[in-house]
Amino acid sequence: MSSRKNIVIVGGGPFGASVAKGLSSASSFDTTRYRLILVTPRPFFVHLPALIRTAVTSAGSLEDEILMPYDDFMKGKGEVKVGTVASFSEGKEGGEVVLQSGEKIPYSVLVLTPGSIWEGPLNLPESESDIRRHFGTWRQTIEKANDIVLVGGGSVGIEFAGELKDFYPTKHVTLVHGQHQLLNSTYPDRYRDALLRRVRKTGTDVVLGEYIDSTEPSEDGTITTRNGKHFRADLVIPTRGGRPNTALVSASLGANALTSTGHIKVQPTLQLTGHPQIFAGGDAIEWKEQKQAGKARGHAPIIVENVLNVLTKGAGTTEGLVFYKGSTEMIITTVGRSGGVSYFGFLWGIVLGDWFSRLIKSKGLVIEMSRGNLGLGRLQK
Repeated sequence: MSSRKNIVIVGGGPFGASVAKGLSSASSFDTTRYRLILVTPRPFFVHLPALIRTAVTSAGSLEDEILMPYDDFMKGKGEVKVGTVASFSEGKEGGEVVLQSGEKIPYSVLVLTPGSIWEGPLNLPESESDIRRHFGTWRQTIEKANDIVLVGGGSVGIEFAGELKDFYPTKHVTLVHGQHQLLNSTYPDRYRDALLRRVRKTGTDVVLGEYIDSTEPSEDGTITTRNGKHFRADLVIPTRGGRPNTALVSASLGANALTSTGHIKVQPTLQLTGHPQIFAGGDAIEWKEQKQAGKARGHAPIIVENVLNVLTKGAGTTEGLVFYKGSTEMIITTVGRSGGVSYFGFLWGIVLGDWFSRLIKSKGLVIEMSRGNLGLGRLQK
């Protein structure tokens, strides 16, 4: 039986892939001592920032670009196991991950990066063929619609409005948001106001301070808010934020492992509270910061260093562990292919407009940057 210690990462999104890449690239990572396993339900990485445009249009065949095979992105120092985790257990010196197939994988250290559950166009199936059909169905539905209502004015709703008005400028698009400014209070008013002006410039009707609970239009082709306001709608797209994908954690460790919002409780070391052999990162953890794929740049190095420390010194160690202290809030919110508004929360808080947003994100959706940073492959056409 192998004496190597298993590091099992559950979740192959931006956080899980970043941890796997970081561990396999670490100078102290020794494949004769450690075995690295990334468990993910798909054999490819999904580039999240491009999902909205991919759902709206077939232009550029983005589905060929945003589904990125893992190939040998860990350079032979780890393996990708395609499967869905059914449960996991914990013991004194590790535990065991059980897949839906029945396969059992022992671990010395477990890293949880389960991500979020999304609605509507962003709720992707798992196989490549089903994802392609999913995008095709949404594109057809959007093309046939005349009056589209977007429910939620965070970055997802704003970017949907931008893509819809870019590719279908004659469609009537209404963006409904429960707060009295777009996004949330993490961002300064001047950034939120700049986004409101930019979205309205596209011809989108923005309605603030109203909530829509149902995403099914009524028979007369309208949708109604809680306050009784009616809007024409032959298509309603939920563009609210994602929910933490943590049912597995609660079922395996108990409800006390999660907060009331369903996020995983973690310490500054990104270890689960009371579970020093288990780490977590990404959207699913409870941390006072915005949930963004870009936060992987902050979470992954902390997890990598602390995982290696625990493997070397034991789960009970506190010596040498490093703390996650949060990161500066930054966001580039696209408004179509050539526009957007960006915010950087350092100095006095910097707000930049179309030219910068287009250069960094709006035009190419940072697809090649993501592929290069992680060392991912391309789909075979």
